[in-house]
Amino acid sequence: MQSFRTELELVNHSGKALVEKDIIELDKKIREFREGKIHEEKFRSLRLARGVYGQRQQGVQMIRIKLPFGKITTKQLRRIAAISDEYSNSNLHLTTRQDIQIHHVSLDKTPELWAKLEQDEITLREACGNTVRNITASAEAGIDPNELFDVSPYAHAVFSYFLRKPFGQELGRKIKIAFSNHEKDTAVTYIHDLGFIPKLNAKKQRGFKVLVGGGLGAQPFVAQTAHDFLHEDYLIPFVEAVVRVFDRHGERVSRHKARLKYLINKIGIESFLNLVKEEENAVLNKVYAIDKNQSETILQFKNKLPSVSPAIDEFKFNQWLRTNTFAQKQNGYYGVYIKVLLGNISSANARELANIIDTYALSEDFRITINQGFLLKFVSKEELPFLYAELKKLNLATPGFDSVGDITTCPGTDTCNLAISNSTNISVELEKVIYEEYPELIYNHDIKIKISGCMNSCGQHGLAQIGFHGSSFKVGTNVIPAVQVLLGGGTLGNGKGRIAEKIIKVASKRAPDVLRTLFNDFEEGAFEGEYFNSYFDRKGKDYFYQLLKPLADNSNLKEEEYYDWGSEQKFQTAIGVGECAGVIIDLVQTLFLEAEEKLNYSLNNLKAGNYGDSIYHSYSVFIQAAKAILLDAGLHVNTHHALINDFDTQFVASGKFELGKSFKDIILQINKTEPSQNFASSYFSEALKFFNDVKNYRESNKEIVEHA
Repeated sequence: MQSFRTELELVNHSGKALVEKDIIELDKKIREFREGKIHEEKFRSLRLARGVYGQRQQGVQMIRIKLPFGKITTKQLRRIAAISDEYSNSNLHLTTRQDIQIHHVSLDKTPELWAKLEQDEITLREACGNTVRNITASAEAGIDPNELFDVSPYAHAVFSYFLRKPFGQELGRKIKIAFSNHEKDTAVTYIHDLGFIPKLNAKKQRGFKVLVGGGLGAQPFVAQTAHDFLHEDYLIPFVEAVVRVFDRHGERVSRHKARLKYLINKIGIESFLNLVKEEENAVLNKVYAIDKNQSETILQFKNKLPSVSPAIDEFKFNQWLRTNTFAQKQNGYYGVYIKVLLGNISSANARELANIIDTYALSEDFRITINQGFLLKFVSKEELPFLYAELKKLNLATPGFDSVGDITTCPGTDTCNLAISNSTNISVELEKVIYEEYPELIYNHDIKIKISGCMNSCGQHGLAQIGFHGSSFKVGTNVIPAVQVLLGGGTLGNGKGRIAEKIIKVASKRAPDVLRTLFNDFEEGAFEGEYFNSYFDRKGKDYFYQLLKPLADNSNLKEEEYYDWGSEQKFQTAIGVGECAGVIIDLVQTLFLEAEEKLNYSLNNLKAGNYGDSIYHSYSVFIQAAKAILLDAGLHVNTHHALINDFDTQFVASGKFELGKSFKDIILQINKTEPSQNFASSYFSEALKFFNDVKNYRESNKEIVEHA
């Protein structure tokens, strides 16, 4: 505890009062949970919003570190490596959301861990849970010769603006946002809740094509276009309005139907955008200018290169140059990709990598890529051989970045509750097949292979030309680890994409033969220069089903196929409860306690002059208190919008509850009145009165029931 307090003092001296409050609150809530004062499901929601995620293994947590658009410094990398050594297993896992995860952390140590991370401006806040998640972006933003402009400042602005915003803390489900830096759409915006692609209008003003309602998971949706051009000054207001609409109208009971894509699919894109338009009064800023100066790069002084060139294999070096480097738009400099197997790098190698970057690249800004690697920036041509030689020592100079041989995968059954079958060891085996049997494919960037441990697509199998997700099937009394094979997904550009189609399910140990069959068939049957998806479309889904059908014949299973990759025990399914979103708590007393907590938040923000935040906390008081007595009456609601209508029907119109006007008219002042001190003050007073009236109503009715 002394160490925790010391770390907090260091954070506080940096002027980060909000951060300190966050960490102290987490520490307090953990103690209250241990003492049985907080319901388990409520505590789950709270810790998830602070980056603390339950693992498959009991008693330990996964910590997700939020790094906006994957930007990281060597100082931060060293800090995370030290944290992994002290609190975890000395491994860093790079994710498709450009985050870093560390696993096997004790819950009680998380506040102390967080405090140490914050010393180097690293946060856990809203890395998990029903929040605005990490903002992703094309790693090449700022150095890509083909980009219209650098989207990094815009991604950073969205990250900063929505961090800790009250209306983004307890959504029905998560919101994922991505920025691509040009029409090639390397950030795959089309599978995000909100996606942005840079555009210039006729006046050469900056803006974005805006996409909404995309998502993968068990039921994937391709995003729809909300705006062909949205001026840059309206980016933040639009996102805020979308989040507020989702908060009010999004599903809150059935988590499988609670993403933004389902709301838009239910009411239609036009109705959804009308709701967004109606929300404009409530947004805190009607226009929001983005500070673009932060994209300016200041190159640090570089040491003089050694006089003797390193001894390197010229063929392998040239392979690496061809597949892992590109000329930046800044003349004389190169971007260098680092392929990281499974996205896993040891803390020792991470520290060595930091030293290498300090010597040969930009220390203050390198990026985690969405395919779980790194991108180094501002390496001179003369430095490339030296950089290659140093990376080679760490086994980080493998050629074929983002090629067929660079497989994306989630951790799967290694740590995840939802995973069905292994996704990591199988990825290693499949990459082995590619590099040893089809080495020319490291130059192929058309086919992407992605693997997830289950259908939820954390490994993004749904947008791959060749995708696999974990599954199983029964043969007699035995359960066999399996993979579902999907084909034909991919990015088309400019916010358009295609979702992979399910073809067939085969035993996991046959996945290498699936690859061999597909590669050999494509080699033999494709036209010169034909892309894989064009070949898939020409041949048709049934052709590939018939092609792979012999591999799905389970009458000749071998003994080894009863075992999953990397396991010495016969396979059996062991799926737990997923934590991709917090569970909704339908406990009346908990709701009253939450409403009371929100009243305090509202008052404190009102006194501090944070009128927008105060208003939203008052809105939450109305919602929590109304939900409490609706639930007390046995009435369940699945959206804020439905709750408001049901309260009017059940309590106001029936005369059970006197408000003087409808509940809807009172509570929805929030999106009809601009944020101001006067409105924040009056809205707080109304919320306080409503809370007290609801409590009195419940107590009165309890007494009537008890005396009847």
